[in-house]
Amino acid sequence: MDKLALYNYFRSSTSYRARIALEVKKLPFDYKPIHLLNNGGEQHSAEYHALNPMGGVPTLVHEMNGKKNVIGQSMAICEYLDEAFPQSYQLFPKDPYKKALVKQFCENINADTHAYGNLRTLQYLEKNFGATEEQKTKWIHYFITAGLTACEKMLEKHSGSFCFGDEITAADLFLVPQIFTSQRFKVPLEAFPYINKIVNHCSSIDAFKKAHPFRQVDTPEDLRIS
Repeated sequence: MDKLALYNYFRSSTSYRARIALEVKKLPFDYKPIHLLNNGGEQHSAEYHALNPMGGVPTLVHEMNGKKNVIGQSMAICEYLDEAFPQSYQLFPKDPYKKALVKQFCENINADTHAYGNLRTLQYLEKNFGATEEQKTKWIHYFITAGLTACEKMLEKHSGSFCFGDEITAADLFLVPQIFTSQRFKVPLEAFPYINKIVNHCSSIDAFKKAHPFRQVDTPEDLRIS
């Protein structure tokens, strides 16, 4: 019997992507919390590095027939879930061009937007360059706004109810967590009507609700929502 476990952190946007993927595909999984701040960051432990040498979250562990497949990085996890569980909802279109567009959109967020505002980057800026909170905020706002501007232009051409047409794709799984992070850092979002429309629509869907950072087992009580 297949068993899935997801090592993740409630507020991590990359973890949020993987949780949405599992919920959309209706794949039960064990939630394994990895706190990114406690004790200097549980992701830095030798035990976790043995599982994921990069020391990031999320990490997916898929047990089947006595074998364990271990996958890190949210994009790789989404693609793996599609291929390992073809009978469940597919996150990437079959059409080569549509699939490439979805992956392009995801990478616009993953590589060119999210990466500049993740915990590792911000800690490095503070430790090695003495960046102040104000400077880090300007840094975050600049890169997030640039990335979302590119995403908005793609959505002008390709969106329907969701990022690409009227069915959920991996693009929606990447967009919603990025907007959660953008709101956390108070990035102005008024200039992105397509993005806001899609995120509002996704937020009404059960799979996205269940995956929300404020509804997880490791969500602090003061942040928890029903």
